[in-house]
Amino acid sequence: MSILKKTVIWTLVMAFTGITATAGAATLKASHQWPGGKGDVRDEMVQIMAREVAKANVGLDIKIYPGAALFKAKEQWNAMVKGQLDISAFPLDYASGRHPQFSSTLMPGLVKNHDHAKRLNNSPFMTDIKKIINDAGVVVLADAWLAGGFASTKNCILGPDTIKGQVTRAAGPAFEQMLAGAGASIASMSSADIYQAMQTGVLDAANTSSGSFVSYRLYEQVKCLTAPGDYALWFMYEPVLMSKKSWDKLNKAQQDALMEAGKVAEAYMFGEAKGLDDKMVDVFKKANVEVVTMNAEQAAAWKAIADKTSYKNFSEKVPGGKELIEKALAVE
Repeated sequence: MSILKKTVIWTLVMAFTGITATAGAATLKASHQWPGGKGDVRDEMVQIMAREVAKANVGLDIKIYPGAALFKAKEQWNAMVKGQLDISAFPLDYASGRHPQFSSTLMPGLVKNHDHAKRLNNSPFMTDIKKIINDAGVVVLADAWLAGGFASTKNCILGPDTIKGQVTRAAGPAFEQMLAGAGASIASMSSADIYQAMQTGVLDAANTSSGSFVSYRLYEQVKCLTAPGDYALWFMYEPVLMSKKSWDKLNKAQQDALMEAGKVAEAYMFGEAKGLDDKMVDVFKKANVEVVTMNAEQAAAWKAIADKTSYKNFSEKVPGGKELIEKALAVE
């Protein structure tokens, strides 16, 4: 077969699987839900990967489509599984409807702090989670955990009694169960939809990451922010993922370059994640939003509700759920 024919066939194959070939290089489509070019750390993770892969000079480019330009936030998982989307920075719990085990990566109080989250990455708990990811047809390129908090258009959220009666967004089933147990009404949506929902009065309060609180300018809508502080209940796994169908079309040098780029992006995120909480507090205070943190007693009251709702349901109803929780709790 001539070189020209081989090139044409390769181009057609790559285009069919969502990868395009331009100027002799394969181009991967990366998309995520966050604003681009505005300092969001998840966007920057993908930007770093694109730069590192380009520097590797392995005939591979990454083109980034921020702001859910290609797929809506929660549709990105299925798009990767099908090979319609190559790469995404993706909150894993968004796919818990298909894989309920993923709810453990947004379980109230399971992650203690940023250093603890890093230790979890290399634990048997995450080995099990990554096996489910891989078996579903997706590859993990870079780990990322973000802390988060509460915010409300009505009042400060501290103990469980302070959220009663409020329509609240919580990101995933485990948090929804805990908040419902405290008397909140639940509205499910991606973090990209919180601003408009608060602006139109559909939503009173929300849980989300420190990064999203700033990127989506929620300080323009809320009266009070509950920052992570010393007693953060909210930690979410938001890795950079890749379609296995797309991955399998690449050669070894390209795969290696992606993994090396993922390590650089992961190191960046770990360094930045700790500072995101402080940045969020500064931004909200400058916007004249009241900022508070929970004390040990208030956090314990939430955890007691979570034990009876989120943890109980996960252990009893999710296949392998009890073992996953035990493995996560075993990581000091």
